[in-house]
Amino acid sequence: MSGHSKWATIKHKKGAADKARGKLFAKLIRQVEVAAREGGGDPDSNPTLRTMFQKARDNSVPLDTIERAIKRGTGELEGVTYEQITYEGYAPHGVAVLIEVLTDNRNRSGSDIRSLMKKHGGSIAEPGAVAWQFDRKGVVEIPSSVSEDDIMLAALDAGAEDLAAEGDTWRLSCAPGDLPAVRQALEDAAIGFESADVTMVPQNTVGLDTAEAAKAVLRVIDALDDYDDVQDVYANFDIPDELLQSLET
Repeated sequence: MSGHSKWATIKHKKGAADKARGKLFAKLIRQVEVAAREGGGDPDSNPTLRTMFQKARDNSVPLDTIERAIKRGTGELEGVTYEQITYEGYAPHGVAVLIEVLTDNRNRSGSDIRSLMKKHGGSIAEPGAVAWQFDRKGVVEIPSSVSEDDIMLAALDAGAEDLAAEGDTWRLSCAPGDLPAVRQALEDAAIGFESADVTMVPQNTVGLDTAEAAKAVLRVIDALDDYDDVQDVYANFDIPDELLQSLET
């Protein structure tokens, strides 16, 4: 699991405030809407929509809210047209950052993200400078109490590619298109999991071993996460678990 994934999990477990929950809902709804616009409103024939629909439900977004977002995406209801943009850049200490944005105003978002990066010691890079350092994968996080053999027995035929220990969880990875089948296989085997999502996995990580370095990078990540148009931020830093836990306050 990348450092950013671990940091996001810690923040979530601290108990999301109503404001943070509202922001998460808004981002998830926007993702559902765009997926429906680009691939149609039927989750059975639109795997991206199926993944976004499930992600929204996993985070307790009401079903009628999701259905309205799908209708806005397909044009059945009036809505805003969002454009997908990925920005690439660097946080302090050479940490590579990918920033996925859904926006109705490209110029505003681009200007704001450049400003946020600069304010917190980061910088925007040219397209292609960072993206090659990441692979898009389906990732399922499973409690470490589940045995390795049970996980692989259930998920291997569904498309699971790799299983790695990450602290108190297993990280099961697969091709993005295989995520629904892997998820279903785990559910059929009564194996519980903490999350299942399509994400960007770094090929290599930058170790941050001091509180000063970790805080410098996390300031950039948190500022980007808090920006309304940003849907996801991926970064290739790695902070030791003990240090990461100490920073949560």
